[in-house]
Amino acid sequence: MSFTAAAPVRSVPAPSVPLQHVPAARDSGASGPAGLVRYWDSPAPYCLQTSLRILVRGKQDPTIRLGPGIAWLTFLTPEGPATLNLREEPVPAPGARVRASAWGPGAECALASVPALLGEQDDWSEFDDAAFLATLPRMVTETRRRNLSLRLPSTGRIMDTLIPVVLEQKVTVLEAYYAWRYLVTRYGVDAPGPAPAGMKAAPAPETWRRIPSWDWHQARVDHSRSTTILRACSQASALQRLADAPLGEDLTAKLCSVPGIGVWSAAEITQRTHGAPDSVSVGDYHLAAYVGAALTGQRTDDAGMLKLLEPWQGHRQRVVRMIMLSGYRKPTYGPKLAPMDHRRR
Repeated sequence: MSFTAAAPVRSVPAPSVPLQHVPAARDSGASGPAGLVRYWDSPAPYCLQTSLRILVRGKQDPTIRLGPGIAWLTFLTPEGPATLNLREEPVPAPGARVRASAWGPGAECALASVPALLGEQDDWSEFDDAAFLATLPRMVTETRRRNLSLRLPSTGRIMDTLIPVVLEQKVTVLEAYYAWRYLVTRYGVDAPGPAPAGMKAAPAPETWRRIPSWDWHQARVDHSRSTTILRACSQASALQRLADAPLGEDLTAKLCSVPGIGVWSAAEITQRTHGAPDSVSVGDYHLAAYVGAALTGQRTDDAGMLKLLEPWQGHRQRVVRMIMLSGYRKPTYGPKLAPMDHRRR
């Protein structure tokens, strides 16, 4: 795969060819003010919408807008805010090409993050080996056959991932999405360039630390979650250095050294920041029962889920993603987790 400045479509290099560092071309088309443009080429299929869906926190997430063949993202970089637009472009099958355009002071940093964001280092070759596929349930192999264009993204942005994960602790997804949207919209940085209306980059750690208690309450975030976020923001520099740390127990332990961050949160974080292929969200309210029902027809607990997934050690997150993409829906019984309103507490 390669990453180049704007140029005519050419033959796609082999995956082993290193990333080409070349100056980005400038784009001053009708879509908005001048931005920087580069192309990412792959000899294998690629789908933006399927691959980046894991990064979206609800349909109204102000930091990312995702649709068929297109994605808009806005975030802070060490050089300042950036808006990133990704578009799939037609090339001969089975290859893929993504056009990356960026605006703002952090445009160069944003473009440098694109290969990892698109999953360039996500290697499915062992998973796709015939002998390995033969050990998997038909549900998984059939889903993989239909989704060869899926890659696991690596954002490298620890705090932008950690904070929404903490907001999802012990509440419904709708509550967590509301809190993220409310706080980012209120305290985030306006997206530079021609981003869709309403897009914002998530606040910097120092801004999160200045959010008053009444706005945490207005966002329906309880004291426990807001305190965890504030603790993490006080260690933001050290935590961000973990973006370059290798996957493994040491990385999980360092994330869990922040009070309020446990193994579930660490797994959810590394799935997005590092494209972790083996990370399983132990402690999730629904996941164990879902995986158990999909693989055996029977609900199970975390220990049972890990036992079921054990034969595919090293690729357990890939297996979970395939089950989720299969369209399987487990039977629902009993009460749902009820939303809580913390605004009067």
